[in-house]
Amino acid sequence: MTKEKSDIKAIVYFTPNQVDEIFLKDKNVIIVDVLRSSTTIVQALNNGARIIIPVPSIESAVKISGSAFGNMVLRCGERNGKMIEGFNLGNSPLEYKEDVVKGKTIIFYSTNGSPTINKSRYAKNLLIAGFVNVSAVAEFVANLNEDFYVICAGNQNSFCIEDVACAGMLLSKVENISGKKLEYNDASNAAYLLYKIHNRSILKLLRQSDHGKYLTEIGFREDLKVCAAVDSIPKIPILVDNSLILKK
Repeated sequence: MTKEKSDIKAIVYFTPNQVDEIFLKDKNVIIVDVLRSSTTIVQALNNGARIIIPVPSIESAVKISGSAFGNMVLRCGERNGKMIEGFNLGNSPLEYKEDVVKGKTIIFYSTNGSPTINKSRYAKNLLIAGFVNVSAVAEFVANLNEDFYVICAGNQNSFCIEDVACAGMLLSKVENISGKKLEYNDASNAAYLLYKIHNRSILKLLRQSDHGKYLTEIGFREDLKVCAAVDSIPKIPILVDNSLILKK
């Protein structure tokens, strides 16, 4: 298929500190945090969580959960990969089983993912993407036919190869679905090239990444398999009124 020329911009940021909150207002934004927030959020909503409320700090999670904590509200998330003391769940997608999360409101904090989501909360459309739902998100974005901005959550404002490769996969799929050649910035070109290098070995990429090695060291090796499973959960989390729900 010959791609049509397009004026649609597809801009990638390697870390959230590269872009200003005000700039993202009324933009189409996709947050990518492969290991593990994106994957966990998709998994939780797919298994019946009512809503997920991403918060920028542990203190915010405690304050918002308040007196409702322990009934239909779950306090979930991690700091440095490990479950926070006093929380119900950590950030392993394997913990978010249907019998645990169905019908529950989840207050969610993670070291990198939830602050990045909060930074983008005034976006026109804010979507969560990982390898597990990349084609579904790509189709939604292609149908928008508008500029879009992909923010890689990274790790404490440092580059993460798995997030950037996933961003590259997203760009490739948007182009294939739309039939249009998008306008890239330098980071978008780099993301696309990383995806092309690693597209046949996503799990290997995650295992060799800095954060993948760290998660393996602290006991979460099995999470990498879940996070590497391309299109295993074709659902789209979208932010509505400061809460993540599944796009219908």
